[in-house]
Amino acid sequence: MYAVIKTGGKQYRVEKDQIIKVELLGDVGSSVSLPPVMIVDGDSVFATPDELAGSKVTAEIIGEGRGKKINGFTYKNKSNQSRRWGHRQNYNEIKITSITKD
Repeated sequence: MYAVIKTGGKQYRVEKDQIIKVELLGDVGSSVSLPPVMIVDGDSVFATPDELAGSKVTAEIIGEGRGKKINGFTYKNKSNQSRRWGHRQNYNEIKITSITKD
């Protein structure tokens, strides 16, 4: 059984006991409930709001970190205008503890 969850504007395909990196959700050690977009159990696919009414995916936050640095540079010719910038996205590592469907 696996599910597709939505968090941070992105969707992830997850299974039980899988560890993934998502955008910040909370403190380390806390438990979060994520809304499923789709649940697949063998040959059965649950994707409509009626079928997913009582379903949920629970996860535990096991760590946090920072992603790879992204460097940017803008430049305008003949005007002596340039700008350097960088960004590192914070993330949480979560472990999927259960996928329940109703």
